[in-house]
Amino acid sequence: MFRPILAGATLRERMVGCLGALAGITLTGLICGWFFGQGPHIPLIVAPMGASAVLLFAVPASPLAQPWPIIGGNTISAFMGVLAAHWIPDPVMAIGVGVSLAIAAMSVTRSLHPPGGAAALTALIGGPAVTSAGFLFPLFPVCINSVILVALGIAFHKISRRNYPHVPVAAPVNTHGTADLPAPIRVGFKPEDVDAALVALDETLDIDRADLDRLLHQVEQHALVRTQGDLTCSEVMSRDVVTIGLDSSADRARDLLLAHNIRTLPVVDGAGRLAGTVGLRELTLRGDVRIAQAMSKARTARPDEPVVKLVAALSDGHTHAVVVTAEDRSILGIITQTDLLATLTRLLSAKAFALAAPAAA
Repeated sequence: MFRPILAGATLRERMVGCLGALAGITLTGLICGWFFGQGPHIPLIVAPMGASAVLLFAVPASPLAQPWPIIGGNTISAFMGVLAAHWIPDPVMAIGVGVSLAIAAMSVTRSLHPPGGAAALTALIGGPAVTSAGFLFPLFPVCINSVILVALGIAFHKISRRNYPHVPVAAPVNTHGTADLPAPIRVGFKPEDVDAALVALDETLDIDRADLDRLLHQVEQHALVRTQGDLTCSEVMSRDVVTIGLDSSADRARDLLLAHNIRTLPVVDGAGRLAGTVGLRELTLRGDVRIAQAMSKARTARPDEPVVKLVAALSDGHTHAVVVTAEDRSILGIITQTDLLATLTRLLSAKAFALAAPAAA
């Protein structure tokens, strides 16, 4: 009954949200009081800021909680409320028109923010202080409150290492510079399938379109691990790994890559621990330098990790091999794209055989 209704909600996330709201609302009130004074002439902070704080600190990834919806949605809605109060003498009619105008204006300006409806109502029924402020009310306190709250929200999320303002992950691009779709999204569902599903559901979801697409691809990845996750990296990896030292030359690296017909060389430090990887691409781009200057960050995996979990990494167009390491970053083995392809072929063949056996019997 009291379980979170939002996907991904954890106790830690909710506690961080509570702390953020405490700091955000308190400091917004203090800052406004410090700059503009306290008194009955104008509200220090308006009630919709409480609802904005819920979105800003509890669900910072929501499209409704981004800076422009908070600032623009509250300010524009307050202006619509003042406009309705100015032109419609009947208060009952005015509150209905004010909120409906607020929704329309927020929709047109791409600033939809649920507390904006409360901002419009506050402009209509906020009492003598709000009425006397007239068309200045949307600017102060509403706009000023919103700007301060958003600024404090950005600072708080930066300190707590949360992503705000929320920037959706860019769609994968073809790293080979051709018109083909990237390999990870060339099969399976496509963006138009997601759009068709949203049309069929006929509902508005509080999630960015790009985030929804990324979530579904992640679901596919976890489903693959769950159904085909018995085979571990330690069972598939090559154990006789060709490596190169940090102080080696680029010519030495090229010789090893060509002699062993491989595309990635793990780079090791003096203690034999993984420091990075280097391939012909890095050597070509960076010229005749020491390996320490040419290497890239290595993609790694644990020996007990399901090998199918490496599908995303080894199909991203950049990574040709994943290095399997121990806790101290000593190298245990390496899994290449060829290794993964052979493993997936084996898994599919085994599955096909298992399905065909009952039919043959």
